[in-house]
Amino acid sequence: MDFDQPPVLSVVPNGRDREAGPGWPKTVPAVEQLLRDGLALARGVTLLVGQNGSGKSTVLEAVAMAYGLSPEGGSVHAQHRTRPTESPLSGWIELRRGLGAGRWGFFLRAETMHGFYTYLEQNPGVRDPRFHEMSHGESFLAVLGTRFDSPGFYCLDEPEAALSFDSTLALMATLHDLVRGGGQAVCATHSPVLAAFPGARILELGPWGMREAAWDDLEVVQHWRSYLQSPQRYLRHLLD
Repeated sequence: MDFDQPPVLSVVPNGRDREAGPGWPKTVPAVEQLLRDGLALARGVTLLVGQNGSGKSTVLEAVAMAYGLSPEGGSVHAQHRTRPTESPLSGWIELRRGLGAGRWGFFLRAETMHGFYTYLEQNPGVRDPRFHEMSHGESFLAVLGTRFDSPGFYCLDEPEAALSFDSTLALMATLHDLVRGGGQAVCATHSPVLAAFPGARILELGPWGMREAAWDDLEVVQHWRSYLQSPQRYLRHLLD
């Protein structure tokens, strides 16, 4: 029996979505595919890449919640909650967990980190700096330095939103060390830089649902490459 397995082997639909009837989020192609086929998760890093509305954050949020993480971010011990806005998808899936894997996890969610920092200030840990006294990017890097240091399951929702180019590279170095130490990560991103993470499994989300893709074939990479080669060709259609 193999006891050297990642924290999560796969996402499996449990059939409870049938009780909910039609409607969002089942109208999102990526969610519909997840509820039909499930999703195997690779060792190391899985990247969810796609346009706004493609279902990246919805899928990631559900996986994080099914693991036992707060939808507003934090570790398996975090109790921070404000206004519930999450979809019901987490109740329609189950996770097949790896044998021998640890239970630690963390959900880094760009849009809710301000409230999470307040929660940490009210419930400080020994290593916690004053997150609100840092810049947006500095606070993200501080979270990476204090929370992303153990084997476990890590979910990241558009972490590049707070990071410069150099800081995005620092995030990639952190993920590299995490994976080398036995950690597993699923990350939703718009960043072509982050999408180039070596050895990552890339899933591109869109009207087709979810499909494996090579970095060079991603729409976001093609668009950024074309834009950087000739910004005015893009802008003249918007500004003329």
